[in-house]
Amino acid sequence: MGEKNNQPQQNINELLKVRRDKLAELQANGKDPFQIMKYDVTHHSMEIKNNFDELEGKSVSIAGRIMSKRVMGKASFCHIQDLQGTIQSYVARDSVGEDEYKLFKKMDIGDIVGLKGNVFKTQTGEISIHADEITLLSKSLQILPEKYHGLTNTDARYRQRYIDLIMNEEVKDTFIKRSKIISAIRRYLDGQGFMEVETPMLVSNAGGAAARPFETHFNALDEDLKLRISLELYLKRLIVGGLERVYEIGRVFRNEGLDTRHNPEFTLMELYQAYTDYNGMMDLTENLYRYVAQEVLGTTKITYNGIEMDLGKPFERITMVDAVKKYAGVDFNEINSLEDARKIADEKGVEYEERHKKGDILNLFFENFVEEHLIQPTFLMDHPVEISPLTKKKPSNPDYVERFEFFMNGWEMANAYSELNDPIDQRERFKAQEELLAQGDEEANHTDEDFLNALEIGMPPTGGIGFGIDRMCMLLTDSAAIRDVLLFPTMKSLDK
Repeated sequence: MGEKNNQPQQNINELLKVRRDKLAELQANGKDPFQIMKYDVTHHSMEIKNNFDELEGKSVSIAGRIMSKRVMGKASFCHIQDLQGTIQSYVARDSVGEDEYKLFKKMDIGDIVGLKGNVFKTQTGEISIHADEITLLSKSLQILPEKYHGLTNTDARYRQRYIDLIMNEEVKDTFIKRSKIISAIRRYLDGQGFMEVETPMLVSNAGGAAARPFETHFNALDEDLKLRISLELYLKRLIVGGLERVYEIGRVFRNEGLDTRHNPEFTLMELYQAYTDYNGMMDLTENLYRYVAQEVLGTTKITYNGIEMDLGKPFERITMVDAVKKYAGVDFNEINSLEDARKIADEKGVEYEERHKKGDILNLFFENFVEEHLIQPTFLMDHPVEISPLTKKKPSNPDYVERFEFFMNGWEMANAYSELNDPIDQRERFKAQEELLAQGDEEANHTDEDFLNALEIGMPPTGGIGFGIDRMCMLLTDSAAIRDVLLFPTMKSLDK
């Protein structure tokens, strides 16, 4: 039994040794591929295929990885993969020369080569390159997997993303789309007069969101610091400073669990616009999502997990109270006390904690009964003040604030406010957060005195929003998990 189980590993070790022996032979003969400094590439695979009529018979130079090889005596075929895809090459001894052909025959799947030749079409109609010369640019000392999909290899795919990108074209396409999504966001906001800025990641007070921070120590100053959990409090300081329209796209860090929608470091975009409110933020969100989908996908209709969502139609706007009434059958306008709220929660089986107030219980009803139904683009508006420490109260009803969360596919995609700019009110809200901290709530905010000082200098009426870029990328690329849109997601150490 032991010998049988060991056999595949022995074979792999022998194959790996053969590759190293080939490299040693090349080096002994003065042909070390790792000594080659550059290769002049004139074309890529897809470019050649798309422009065949123009390039037929002309000389091109490509570079990439050998993904298949079929040797047939004096002539061979191989497929070379580059950034854009794969293209076939015909390598004949009479065209490249006897010595070069011998070297080509010893090349392995996974080797990186430069290839120069004329564009032609084979008898079967495949656009190919008739090689005049082929140069080994890098020797692959490992063996590429034959198939890299399937549940048994999902862990390896995330750990070794470089192999995943080589073996799975759709994975590469996802990350190219992600790059285009972020470029389109920047183009849209720049066109709206926004200015991109960068603010600190290492902070003494990690505020602006309800989340537990990572903590570290700065030796030079002998001070404890935290990694930021949001971008908010620094960007608002810039609004105070008169920059009027600012945004930042950057990593934030939350010391929380891993699941299909959460990674401890993720990409957040926050933007702030002076002299507008949350209604202005709704219009901006709707226009931005439409623009990005059209630019990247060429349509405003997207399909996620088989469900079509239409970004072209006006997004639904509904208050939290109305949504809970619609989906849970409970009207919080008629609930006048905490006692009543607890009673209806008990009746409906909604669990709450002793510290929860009426607004918290309304939010728990929303999470229990409403969230999963918000599939089409929906603005969920007017949250209770208890769960919104940085938001302006509604003048008509101070129990609620001018806030919305943007939902698609039952997920929160963005969170926006008419920003609180009253420093006296803000100090009271911080005080309430400090009390929660004292009661053991690790996600509550500390008082930020410098931020309060900035508000006392004076902040104009302002609308602000935070977007989860990773979730947006998941929806627009039909990716099942956040790890599918993060090139290098957080993974448990293999040593543990």
